[in-house]
Amino acid sequence: MNIEELRKLINYHSELYYTHDTPEIDDFEYDKLMRELKRMEAENPELITPDSPTQRVGGKILEGFEKVTHAVKMESLNDVFDKEEVLDFGRKTEENLGEKAEYVTELKIDGLSVSLEYKDGYFFRGSTRGDGVVGEDVTENLKTIRTIPLKLNEKVDIEVRGEVFMPHESFIKLNEEQEALELKPFKNPRNAAAGSLRQLDSSVAAQRKLDIYVFNIQVTDNKDLKTHKEALDYLAYLGFKTIPVKNVFNTIEEAFSEVERIGENRANLDFDIDGAVIKVNSLRQREMLGSTEKCPKWAVAYKYPPEEKETKLIDIVIQVGRTGVLTPNAVLESVRLAGTTVSRATLHNEDFIREKDIRIGDTVIVRKAGDIIPEVVGVVKEKRSGNEKEYEMPAACPVCGAKVYREEGEAAIRCTSGECPAQLTRNIIHFASRDAMDIEGLGPAVVTKLLEEGLIKSSSDLYSLTTDDISALDKMGEKSADNLIKAIEKSRENDLSKLIFALGIRHVGSRNAKILASHFETLDALMNANVEEIAAVNEIGNVIAESIVQFFSEPQNIDIVNKLREKGVNFECREKSKGGIFEGKTFVLTGTLPTYTRSDAAKLIEERGGKVSSSVSKKTDYVLAGSEAGSKLTKAQDLGVIIISEEEFNSML
Repeated sequence: MNIEELRKLINYHSELYYTHDTPEIDDFEYDKLMRELKRMEAENPELITPDSPTQRVGGKILEGFEKVTHAVKMESLNDVFDKEEVLDFGRKTEENLGEKAEYVTELKIDGLSVSLEYKDGYFFRGSTRGDGVVGEDVTENLKTIRTIPLKLNEKVDIEVRGEVFMPHESFIKLNEEQEALELKPFKNPRNAAAGSLRQLDSSVAAQRKLDIYVFNIQVTDNKDLKTHKEALDYLAYLGFKTIPVKNVFNTIEEAFSEVERIGENRANLDFDIDGAVIKVNSLRQREMLGSTEKCPKWAVAYKYPPEEKETKLIDIVIQVGRTGVLTPNAVLESVRLAGTTVSRATLHNEDFIREKDIRIGDTVIVRKAGDIIPEVVGVVKEKRSGNEKEYEMPAACPVCGAKVYREEGEAAIRCTSGECPAQLTRNIIHFASRDAMDIEGLGPAVVTKLLEEGLIKSSSDLYSLTTDDISALDKMGEKSADNLIKAIEKSRENDLSKLIFALGIRHVGSRNAKILASHFETLDALMNANVEEIAAVNEIGNVIAESIVQFFSEPQNIDIVNKLREKGVNFECREKSKGGIFEGKTFVLTGTLPTYTRSDAAKLIEERGGKVSSSVSKKTDYVLAGSEAGSKLTKAQDLGVIIISEEEFNSML
């Protein structure tokens, strides 16, 4: 099979999977095809085309987003909230036209509106709506969305408008990953989609599994289109994934009936909608109606009210998350809400329970946040009988029995044990991560499989694994297993700084771990230090010091350390300062360096006493700039910061 045939085959399977949801091959077979294409393109780079499936992968890191002025203003819609307002819209529309109108009713996807531009049938630029006139160039991130065609089925110049969104399944998975990495979860799929699309690193956007529905032509040279429905059909022919519900009605009354039907069935969708849109179908009539300063006069958005129900709160139980946070959950009398049966709802934290005065036995009001996560929003206090009970958070973790603590200024209560089964997956993923023990090949999926098979029960168990253990796992061949074992063995010899960070001590980041390793030189010395001794170390302070002492005061955490010692993991600082020539100096890295990666350059700077910052300020001593340096270089020039090349950097070394 030649390279062009392989591309066509991958694009065929990609469209079946991402657009039509009817895959013919499994993920493993698809990945094999992609690996083969990458190999062929690496050997023949001159054959890489703009529409190749490999161009979607992501990985380009931007300094910032360029501004894009839209050729056609990306307008917003007037909102309506009841039947009378919808009927009034239809009545005024037909009065202004002096004739009858047809209406198209569509789903109003709750996402982020974008413009996609094509030249000669090839995707060349995509941008956010912004203020409707000027948006941001997010082309690289949009390329990672598999349902955006890189090449259309016709050689046309066209600009279209669509809504980028995050499906429910992707949203739930993303928040699980956020929790595993001790990052703040997203409130709803719309925020998650918007945050993903504005990542400067497109590889992050690629992992978020975004999707899009295209719903309008902004600019086209196709003069044959007479109606919005024809335009949508034309978009589908070109290869776009168009809005799934788009029906035409002869009267505004019929259109509103469709709006009601959509509302009744929205719980069955695998993505969020925040309403339905009613549009005039005729493009000629749209031109006659025109627009106001902000909105077209030929469309409105009907907004559905959030559904709320009353039910009884039977009990409050604690769920321990992967970060050790104890989250209270309400056990409810089952109630039908937004299309599903709800019997549990989050109560967030202790402060939320106190603020709302929620008691066991109360009649409470429940709704779904973003139509996904059930939550208690209030108490019907007039229905209290006097038998309700106030709730107290536990003093010990209900999973492992370890002490819990609440840090000053935080609402969260946390389990103190690093061996708590509820936190185990997250802790091992962190232990193996790049800035920690850097065990290549030991990602979340492999960790989960190892735990499910009972092959590990703690991070120390990784050092007892064999090639046979790993190769027996699903989709793990002998070569992959052998590579993973080598990576685990190699990690035994890591510097102390990596181990300190790998232990997952709260507030101790990779840079602080390096400072602590350099100062105390052995893990035993750090474990035996008191708060005052640790806080006296430059850049550490009381908060970090107290967290370290708290961590090593727990028997479960001492047990982890002892097991790692038994397995031969290095406990000493080996990366000593090589002369301290950058002592007290702050560097910022920008652009692509000829021979170093940024992490390589950062390591050389930190080994010599320097500090690497992510942003340029008056306190920056040097900006190490490579090719395609962006806004950081400009800011350095404005502030008069010294700018050096890699060649000059090597001379300094």
